[in-house]
Amino acid sequence: MKTVKEPAREIPVRAEVDVLVVGGGPAGIMAAQAAALQKGTKVMLIEQRGSLGGNMTIGLPLLGFLGRKGNEVIKGLPLQFVNRLRERGQATHHRACPLHVSLTMIDPEGTKKLAWEIMDECGVEVLMYVFCADVIMEGNKVKGVIIESKKGREAILAKTVIDCTGDGDIAFRAGAPMLYGNEDGNAQPPTLMFSMRGVDSRKLRDAVADHPELYDIDFIPNEFFRPMDNCTFVGFRNQVKKAREAGYQIPVERTIFMTGMAEDEWWVNMSRVNGIDATDPVQYTKGERICIDQNDQIARYLKEYIPGFENAYVDRVAPFMGIRETRRIVGEYTLTEQDIFDCAKFDDAIGVASYPVDLHHPVGGDCTLMWCPDCYDIPYRSLIPQKIDGLIMAGRDVSATHLALASVRVMGPAMCIGEAAGKAAALCSAAGCEPRDLDVKTLQAALREEGVYFRD
Repeated sequence: MKTVKEPAREIPVRAEVDVLVVGGGPAGIMAAQAAALQKGTKVMLIEQRGSLGGNMTIGLPLLGFLGRKGNEVIKGLPLQFVNRLRERGQATHHRACPLHVSLTMIDPEGTKKLAWEIMDECGVEVLMYVFCADVIMEGNKVKGVIIESKKGREAILAKTVIDCTGDGDIAFRAGAPMLYGNEDGNAQPPTLMFSMRGVDSRKLRDAVADHPELYDIDFIPNEFFRPMDNCTFVGFRNQVKKAREAGYQIPVERTIFMTGMAEDEWWVNMSRVNGIDATDPVQYTKGERICIDQNDQIARYLKEYIPGFENAYVDRVAPFMGIRETRRIVGEYTLTEQDIFDCAKFDDAIGVASYPVDLHHPVGGDCTLMWCPDCYDIPYRSLIPQKIDGLIMAGRDVSATHLALASVRVMGPAMCIGEAAGKAAALCSAAGCEPRDLDVKTLQAALREEGVYFRD
């Protein structure tokens, strides 16, 4: 590959903070808030896009707030966030679901606004439209990051950095051991969400409930869908088969769409591009372009083959693909699928999760769900990368196997992990210790004070 030499230069230091959060998605918002709530902690949040919220703003429901027993297992700051949205009519209740355990619908625009309000309330300095281009290292310790923007190249120094990029960008640049995808190096495929309005939801629900022989639904009895309540339709395999026979290019085996905040609004989760590495801009670009064409066919398929969609129209398209999996760290502990199925308990738990192993197959167009009998602990050690100091992970880049990540990656657990990472970073900064050396009992006590749910 042809190269050029970049001349050495002095880089101005934009800021020096106690805790720097890189990435303003579900985990990042919670991390910044939790760190800032620790008295005397100077916190900065940087984000490459123009809004806060990440995947909470692309039409997806919040998954994982309830456990298999119907109890709230995601509490603390994430639950406070949802409750504030609900008070404004911008979130639904947590509806128990036999397939996804629980669903909570949220308004994307309301989510963006509330995230800003919370950052202002907590005194978090937010910097948008900046891309983390490199890390500042002192030996094996992360001391800050280099950012790029229209302003040029600048440095931000921090006592502790939290990697909420989803792709493990900071850990990767710091040289932490990383994994990608399954044993063959294939990751779960991304999806470009879009919403349709003008759906006759009453017709849709009644048709499915009245005619299970025509409209096959995965796992859940068809009658579940009759009430005007939160739900995700997963199934209609027969309809997909008919559409393919008629020449439609449908990339998935199942039809997947879910309620929005309006009665006639449904968000569609059906585009899929296998083999796309979202850390490569060429592949990411190709993936979004393919999804746009897929969504055109999917919208026409819904109008022709799914009752109630006859007069529907595309209302909104997500501003970016929802990425399920890219890089993840090799941490002090790697959460496994067996831990999930065994309802594992850990002495260093920082919260619990109950969402199933929800694997969108890296090859082909199908999905597999495997359920935890109740809930499992998330260990603090899975947030700590091997060999690198000054860094804590939060979100879908934590240390987990390919299958375990398919559970812990969704937004409920990600928000829980973000809160723990933020609190840990603030405690480390105050104590002058490395994240791996933090007294976990102190962290757990601080999280309990914020209402985080632990199993006794």
